[in-house]
Amino acid sequence: MTEAAEAKSGAASPSEGGGGTGVNISLKDKGNEFFKAGNYLKAAALYTQAIKLDPSNPTLYSNRAAAFLQLVKLNKALADAETTIALNPQWEKGYFRKGCILEAMEQYDDASAAFQTALQYNPQSSEVSRKIKRISQLMKDKKRAQEVEKKRLNIDMAKHLDTLKSEMSAQYGSEECWKEVFSFLVETIETAVKSWHESSKVDPRVYFLLDREKTQTDKYAPNVNIDKAFESPETHSSCFSFLRQYAEDSFSRAACLVTPKSIISYPQVWRGQGSRKWKYGQHDGFFVQFESPSLRRLWFIPSSNEMGQILCREPEVLDISAHEVLPRLFKEKLLNA
Repeated sequence: MTEAAEAKSGAASPSEGGGGTGVNISLKDKGNEFFKAGNYLKAAALYTQAIKLDPSNPTLYSNRAAAFLQLVKLNKALADAETTIALNPQWEKGYFRKGCILEAMEQYDDASAAFQTALQYNPQSSEVSRKIKRISQLMKDKKRAQEVEKKRLNIDMAKHLDTLKSEMSAQYGSEECWKEVFSFLVETIETAVKSWHESSKVDPRVYFLLDREKTQTDKYAPNVNIDKAFESPETHSSCFSFLRQYAEDSFSRAACLVTPKSIISYPQVWRGQGSRKWKYGQHDGFFVQFESPSLRRLWFIPSSNEMGQILCREPEVLDISAHEVLPRLFKEKLLNA
């Protein structure tokens, strides 16, 4: 039963009546008719008139609470539910109304407590039992949504790439040098993850760590668009040749390729090895390929839809010899040799 249906059946039920003058009962009944017709504003107005004539009648406050709930006047609805309970603490309908309103406010813990109290006063109510089950699920969903949002906001690629620090430290000549390269890689991936979270896409680009002393920055940009690179073997080959020359001419110290899986004619680009070694099914996501003269690494960052939100999973390390997106961009050498 929907929230609206529950509210309607509760507000319009003759069994909730009792007491009051004939005029007052007539106002309530008219209000119930407007409620059933979906005219909640008129229903609330009639219940208000009835309350003025009989301010101690809990049924009228319960019915008006239901009307205010449908009008999304939640604070007013909650006040009427509290008055209903105060006037008749033994009547489960007041607690039920309160629970429905707190549910609409997404105050699920308090809503659950209200429904539990309603069930104490009417253990046979299937309506209340269904609400308790629904609130339990909503609480689980809310907790999971909060966990997903926390993961989306707290992106910490340095933690996932921590094992690279020792390798970079061993390969590069100075601490300042390897830390700069490591930061470049971390920042590039984190920027890509944020873009994916916001729009479910990343721009296919190669980002270069330019040498600040040698690079002609007016001639060489820090990134190159490669959106046409995977249209055919010819475009792939020419793109690789261009990028390799670009890396050399710009005196780049490292490069980081970022590209969505969707634009790659996968697994053909992996020379027949991809389909045999690919373990990540049809997961959407993007690739990150790190290139330097001394180190090469490749990751796939899968994503999924969690609670209506796009969430990037932890980077999956790939065998670059089987899954390289582009061939080696730098001539192989050890920087500390």
